[in-house]
Amino acid sequence: MDWNNKVSDNVRNVPFSGIRKFFDLASTMKDVISLGVGEPDYSAPDKVIDACIESLKRKETSYTSNWGLIELRTEIAKLFKNRYGLDYDPQDEVMVTVGVSEAIGLVMTTFLNPGDEVLIPDPAYLAYPACVSIAGGKPVLVPTYAENEFKLTVDELEKKVTPKTKAILIGYPNNPTGTIMEREELLGIADFAQKHDLIVISDEIYCDLTYEGEHCCFASLPGMRERTIVMNGFSKSYAMTGLRIGYVCGPRESLEDVYKVHQYEILCASVTSQYGAIAALRECDADVKSMYDEYKARRDMVYEGLTKIGLPVFKPKGAFYIFPDISCTGMTADEFCDRLLKEEKVGVVPGTCFGNQGENHIRISYAASRENIAEALKRIGHFVYKYKK
Repeated sequence: MDWNNKVSDNVRNVPFSGIRKFFDLASTMKDVISLGVGEPDYSAPDKVIDACIESLKRKETSYTSNWGLIELRTEIAKLFKNRYGLDYDPQDEVMVTVGVSEAIGLVMTTFLNPGDEVLIPDPAYLAYPACVSIAGGKPVLVPTYAENEFKLTVDELEKKVTPKTKAILIGYPNNPTGTIMEREELLGIADFAQKHDLIVISDEIYCDLTYEGEHCCFASLPGMRERTIVMNGFSKSYAMTGLRIGYVCGPRESLEDVYKVHQYEILCASVTSQYGAIAALRECDADVKSMYDEYKARRDMVYEGLTKIGLPVFKPKGAFYIFPDISCTGMTADEFCDRLLKEEKVGVVPGTCFGNQGENHIRISYAASRENIAEALKRIGHFVYKYKK
């Protein structure tokens, strides 16, 4: 059988992850320092692990409500109330998902008809346009620029909006650039969304890793709660990547149909992971602060190191990525990453994985030990000095 003729066009036209391509290649080589995958180099906090173990000892291995455990949804609602002044009813305005990854796919499947357009900053997390395309929509990449720290602007949005535009999909702090958007800057995006009657889908998975200023939840902006779906989870700030636990918050009118898709495709998130998430929210603030402090120190370390090497780069204000310009070597982003891996055994990701505006850039994750970062910087420096024009 020719399976290529059986796969849907939507899926066939989506490329495989460029991040995984370099990660898989690096995994076959010895002595590689990988700064490619955006995964904390920590384990989940002890209290999270203990809560998971205790739930298993209680033989809590059944399905939960499709919405998720009410105890967890209540804690999430409390978080939004205390931090942002937002009131979400835990009964039907908070839903637990299998990470933010499931949430993105759910939301796209729920709201997109064939040909509906979604505005996405370029560069941005590579799953955004993929999930839009798989759901039958059309991802429309809105360029952002290094000289403005890759911040999304209304001027660029206005150039891309059409009668077919249904939503804006954003994620700040940003992966891959480390950019944040201040409240005053987001207000313009909010006015734009209102003007064109658009859904706003806000991925805030890196909100706890904001090093300058304060994170602004998009739904907390005037008039935005009613048109915004917020996605978040426990992978990054709680180092719970493998436990696959996330959530969406939004008006009940929006979530009732998201719930329908989740009900049929997933049913519910892992009950064990949900108990771990409850412990994370109730008992692990100190762990989050400790990891935050370490990431901030690593950020300073990698920024100073890249600056000394001579690679143009702005200091990231969130997440755990930095996005230097490597055009001084005369190589494309893909060529730079391929040769750096083979010649110096350092794994990083081409900026083009995240959009056309990522050309001449690479993404470096500093979710790695200081020892590995220091050695990687030495190797990158050697590589750049060898080829710098």
